[in-house]
Amino acid sequence: MAISLRVPKKLRNVSLILGAVITLTIFLLAVFAPQVATHAVEQIDMANRFSGPTWEHWLGTDNFGRDLWSRMVYGARISLSIALTAVAVSALVGTVVGLVSGYFGGWVDMLLMRIADIFLGFPAIVLALAIVAALGPGVINVAVAIAVVAWAEYARVVRAATLVLREQVYVQAARSLGASHTRVIFREILPNALGPIIVLSSLGLGTAILAESALSFLGFGLPPPQPTWGWTLSYGTRFLRDEPWLSIVSGAAIMITVLGFNLLGDGLRDVLDPRQLSRGGAKSK
Repeated sequence: MAISLRVPKKLRNVSLILGAVITLTIFLLAVFAPQVATHAVEQIDMANRFSGPTWEHWLGTDNFGRDLWSRMVYGARISLSIALTAVAVSALVGTVVGLVSGYFGGWVDMLLMRIADIFLGFPAIVLALAIVAALGPGVINVAVAIAVVAWAEYARVVRAATLVLREQVYVQAARSLGASHTRVIFREILPNALGPIIVLSSLGLGTAILAESALSFLGFGLPPPQPTWGWTLSYGTRFLRDEPWLSIVSGAAIMITVLGFNLLGDGLRDVLDPRQLSRGGAKSK
């Protein structure tokens, strides 16, 4: 008798699996950076400057002979810490604003959404540059700048979900039973709006890493000698014609990480989309 193992449809989502593998790998490298780094991040070896990949320097060295593998690993720690902080702040602020706006409607909705429109109307990179220039460089300041740029998008998405959820039967039942507005919003509506928030947060991590790299590339991120990916890419452009390896390595680190988060977000969207689930349930019947 042959035994067939059926893989659940959710687990066959190639985008989700590939994105999860990439992001988990990057997170592990960042967390265990001291253990996986092969050299001290500021160790100078002028005799081996601009070397290609070797057994001693897996990704080669920069113009000061510093090991690029070690700098990329520690750069992942910086980029992820800024991205996680920025996404956490922007998601928290945007979710609260979206819930309040969609639930109460009226002048509250109009006021909050017009404020969100003002932030969405500014070019994101210009607004982030202005905030960092005012606050100064630093992990927290860069994260705050990215969060200020991103919160309005969360507010819009959560508001749209709240407008639909507030008309559901279970929400109306909670209201009729005398539940407070706070209880209805955070006990009845928020748990059912988590799907879009999770997907947007996954995609937002990739966007935040790109924003941090862009700020560092333009000289408004963390100052040297911090081994940020954006600053390494910017500095590598000075030697791009003769020694392109420095820019290639840092650019590849940014590309692979952002790709991983985008794939993860796309996969989560497919898994958490109620329309996909309903079609799957209809087919199974």
